[in-house]
Amino acid sequence: MDQLTKEEIKAYLSRLGISEIQEPTEAYLFELHRAHVKIFSWQTIDIFAGKPAGIHFKESVPLLINGRSGYCFHLNGAFSQLLRSLGYKVSLHRAGVQPLGAEPRVNSFHLGLTVSLLSEDQEEEKWIIDVGLGDMPFEPLPLLSGIYNQAPFIYKVTESLVVPNGWRLKHDPSASFVGVDYDSTILPDMEEFQSKHEHYSRSPESPWINMFLIRNRHAGGSNEIRGCVWNERGTDGMRQTELASQSQWLEVLGDVFGEKLVNYSRQERDELWKRVQLANEEWKIAKASSS
Repeated sequence: MDQLTKEEIKAYLSRLGISEIQEPTEAYLFELHRAHVKIFSWQTIDIFAGKPAGIHFKESVPLLINGRSGYCFHLNGAFSQLLRSLGYKVSLHRAGVQPLGAEPRVNSFHLGLTVSLLSEDQEEEKWIIDVGLGDMPFEPLPLLSGIYNQAPFIYKVTESLVVPNGWRLKHDPSASFVGVDYDSTILPDMEEFQSKHEHYSRSPESPWINMFLIRNRHAGGSNEIRGCVWNERGTDGMRQTELASQSQWLEVLGDVFGEKLVNYSRQERDELWKRVQLANEEWKIAKASSS
């Protein structure tokens, strides 16, 4: 795979708030992962707006460098290129997210990453790298069975029961999904995921076509806007706020999620807000009729 140019690496690191290119150590990997999770939100905005961005590296890396974000294929895809260009041994894997009420699966609707590092005694250690989930792990997780506390969430790594030699990342019971299963097979590029991205981006059956959803993670919790409802989760519980005006909605998007909609015109932002309001009213009516 082609690596990023020195100018692209510097621009990417600048977005992460990291000034220096360092040796590919475990400590630097953790710094990069934490920064990526804090800076880049997971979002369906572009799909909802009908202007999805491509997922190949030549498209996802400039997307992030130039002030935007994306969903798993963009975020993990671009991050894999940055890590590889910094000297890390990165592998791409098929994966599948298990939503609430569904069964575990590996269906290539999620891109997983691992990084291999040599320990002090020259033993290979593998790390689960995933900056492409809505309330993702804040730091890398070792590819070893165990329970890992990254407040306010607790993650569990186990053997996958749906794919041979795979692994499973089980999420906290309070989270937005149950878990993720990963295939150990290493993929050469992003082609496996192209048809899945087309489905997510354009199919009437896509869960994201009519859902404005953005999530991010920080050291003490996570945030989500679903339509115009803002959910804040921390160690002290959940707080929910309905964003009643477009100005308030845009302010929270920019200040909390770092999403300033830089490639959307004023008219496009107005149209987004109108669609979000309409969807929110329809949701309220449906909720009232079912109660």
